[in-house]
Amino acid sequence: QVQLVESGGGLVQAGGSLRLSCAASGGTFGGYGMGWFRQAPGKEREFVAAISWSSDIKYYLDAVKGRFTISRDNDKNTAYLQMNNLKPEDTAVYYCGVGSDMNTIATLAGMDYWAKGTLVTISS
Repeated sequence: QVQLVESGGGLVQAGGSLRLSCAASGGTFGGYGMGWFRQAPGKEREFVAAISWSSDIKYYLDAVKGRFTISRDNDKNTAYLQMNNLKPEDTAVYYCGVGSDMNTIATLAGMDYWAKGTLVTISS
C-alpha cells in the first residue's frame, strides 16, 4: 500500500518558521512530482507548492512566493517545504501529495496519493 508520512506541523508566532516533510513509500515514484495543498477552516483546499522529479520545475501559490521553498531528496523519497516569515493567514491543515503529471499537479484531481495532513497554526 502506498503511504505518505507527513511531519513538521505545529504552533508558532507570526514571523516564525516551520519545515514540513513528506516521505513516500510502498510504490514506484520515479518521475512523480510532489507537493502540498492546504485547507483553512471554512475555506476550500488550495494549492500551495509542487516540485518535479528532477527539481527543475517548481510551482508556488502567489501568496507564499518568497516565503516558502519546496525541495526533495529522491534517495529518501521525501519532499520538504520550508516555510519562513509565517503569517496568521497561513494557518491551515497542510496535505502532502504525489502526482504523476506536473501539468495537473496543482489541481485536487492531479494528486494521486495524499498524506493525512499536519496542522500549522500561526498566532498573531
